Amino acid sequence: MRHLSTLIAILLVAAVAGCTTTPSNYAATLSTQDPKWQSKQCEQVRTKALAYEAKEKETRKLAPGLLLGPYGIGIALAIKEHQQKQRKLLARELHLQCSSQPLPKELQANPS
Repeated sequence: MRHLSTLIAILLVAAVAGCTTTPSNYAATLSTQDPKWQSKQCEQVRTKALAYEAKEKETRKLAPGLLLGPYGIGIALAIKEHQQKQRKLLARELHLQCSSQPLPKELQANPS
């Protein structure tokens, strides 16, 4: 029974992790021809997004160890939820600093 609940939790974590695109993938959808793309603010937020993704990769290495303890599943889900919010905030900031286009609907609601 415990193995089944662990398997279900791993599947939930995997499902939650894939819900929000990475900031660098979002940045790749923006036009490099936009005047804002060349701005110092855009460059800074792109650097911030890359640093966040490197940090997120390190966190993923820790996730399997979290599932071992009795509270591990909840902790892992909380981490993934936090990562989704951070990704959305970074994508929003990327759009605002790097694009002259209107903010997409999915980025209009501030998740904080």
